[in-house]
Amino acid sequence: MSEHAAVPDEVPEAHHEAPHDAHNDPEHIKREVRVYLLVFCSLAVLTGATVAARFWFDLPMGYAIAVALTIACIKGFLVAGFFMHLLSEKKLIYSVLALTVIFFAFLVWLPIHDILDKMGK
Repeated sequence: MSEHAAVPDEVPEAHHEAPHDAHNDPEHIKREVRVYLLVFCSLAVLTGATVAARFWFDLPMGYAIAVALTIACIKGFLVAGFFMHLLSEKKLIYSVLALTVIFFAFLVWLPIHDILDKMGK
């Protein structure tokens, strides 16, 4: 047998590390926890802002709904972006978003086409 075919008895420690071991680093975990707590606090403040917009400010109903929907969109972005980790999945997210826009346009087009078709008869 060739002496080049011999397998070393010990594999260096660097080869045992998983590619995602940096995520187990205590400093990385502290940063992640800090981000999650900041997002959680932001969600709590935005929930308070929604309640304040409804009860403390004397806004007309249309403005109150617009403010509540704007705050809800911001909260949805925070949840989807940070808790669901969608900010790091750019290529996949844009692909799904494009497919969603096409599907939505088709669903909007169907009833409009039907109404226009019935008007023409």
